[in-house]
Amino acid sequence: MKSFFHDNILLEGDSALALYDRVKGLPIIDYHCHLNQADIAADKQFADIGELWLGSDHYKWRAMRLCGVEERYITGKTSFESAGEKRGKARPTTWKERFLKYAEIMPKLFGNPLYYFSHLELKQVFGITKPLSADTAEEIYAEANEKLKTLSVRKLLEKFNVEYIATTDDPIDDLADHGQYGKTTVVPTFRPDEVFSFIPEYIENLGRAAGIKIKTYGDLQDALEKRLDYFISKGCRISDHAFADFPKECSAYCSNTSAAENFERLVKRNSMLHLNSCDIPKLSEDEEEGLRYNLMAKLRQMYQKRGIAIQYHFSVRRNVNIWMWEEIGSNSGFDVMSPECSYANLFSFLPSSGSPSPIILYSLNPGAIAPLANISGAFRNVYIGAAWWFNDSLEGIRKHLSTVAEYAALGTNLGMLTDSRSFLSYSRFDFFRRILCTFVGQKVDAGEYSASDAFKLCEDICYNNIKKLLRI
Repeated sequence: MKSFFHDNILLEGDSALALYDRVKGLPIIDYHCHLNQADIAADKQFADIGELWLGSDHYKWRAMRLCGVEERYITGKTSFESAGEKRGKARPTTWKERFLKYAEIMPKLFGNPLYYFSHLELKQVFGITKPLSADTAEEIYAEANEKLKTLSVRKLLEKFNVEYIATTDDPIDDLADHGQYGKTTVVPTFRPDEVFSFIPEYIENLGRAAGIKIKTYGDLQDALEKRLDYFISKGCRISDHAFADFPKECSAYCSNTSAAENFERLVKRNSMLHLNSCDIPKLSEDEEEGLRYNLMAKLRQMYQKRGIAIQYHFSVRRNVNIWMWEEIGSNSGFDVMSPECSYANLFSFLPSSGSPSPIILYSLNPGAIAPLANISGAFRNVYIGAAWWFNDSLEGIRKHLSTVAEYAALGTNLGMLTDSRSFLSYSRFDFFRRILCTFVGQKVDAGEYSASDAFKLCEDICYNNIKKLLRI
């Protein structure tokens, strides 16, 4: 029997070992994440592994809920009824108590990516090679916290050899903390999701950030363009949009004239809602859809003019547990896969003549990967993104690689990203590289693929492709 999480974990065969030896030390380019750049600027230190692991990781929160852990040990919220306690009377919990509860459920997570992530982090960051459980929790907690005394955010980035981080940022953000930190470049990603809500307070804040009073649809576009140029001045190379499905082209409402009229009607109505005499009707569903469609098309033109890469994240249904969402908030573990997207709507956002901006597609629904990979062959400069969110599991990544290989071109794949809020999550790159090397290595060992080509293929996927795409 092999030792627990031995050095060759997930590597199967001689070729996999040789390929991994070639790629394991390559720098990391994390082109999509939710890390806090202010923590990098401040070189934050964490005194407690409980805070580091459970402070904002909704992967872990979901797992704890699945295993019946009380919410006060997950997010620290105490306003929940639980056995033997009255609502609102539960005692606040410490980071240690939360860590111990997480350790307690670890043996239940057989096959779950968290089992791999957590143990890889313990080994690679803290040098701990024993399995995490209720029996080992106290010892591991003390040992990890002792190690944390010598670590900080930037030391972690150096340890993982992180070359490039693209954080996820709203157009109104000031970006003061982006820049160069040691060998790590931290740049913003332009993600204007909030503008599509057309909430008056947000539109006002966007105008303030851009130095424009937004009254017309033209003003809105000018404000977004000014903020995009500011992002670019801070090193931005990539944009991002997230939604359940692509907006459909409503021919009656997608024109520039209709979009302008409907936006200005929306602004006027919102400004008068506090008056009892407001008689401006709400936009219909088709009118709102047409406005969103037109604005997304305008943003795509801005990106293409500047050569900014475009990410589309879709097939996700947000905050399905309404009661918990209202109690705890977004990004807390209440999002799920939604049905596959409408491919007819997608086609409108894939330029037929070839886009000067690379377009990267992510679907939370794994059933969409084969159709999307097939579609990418019909349009130039379109790529399938990494196995996203709940799909970055052992089997999820294997199936993702296999599907992309069979329906598209694996050699153009852009590799891994963290999509995370945790500075320990860079172990996921190692997780991916091991899976990739075994996937390719088994073909080599079977005589189905050239050994010399395999080395170049894995290096390109792990590093060269995304570096070239983002012009780093």
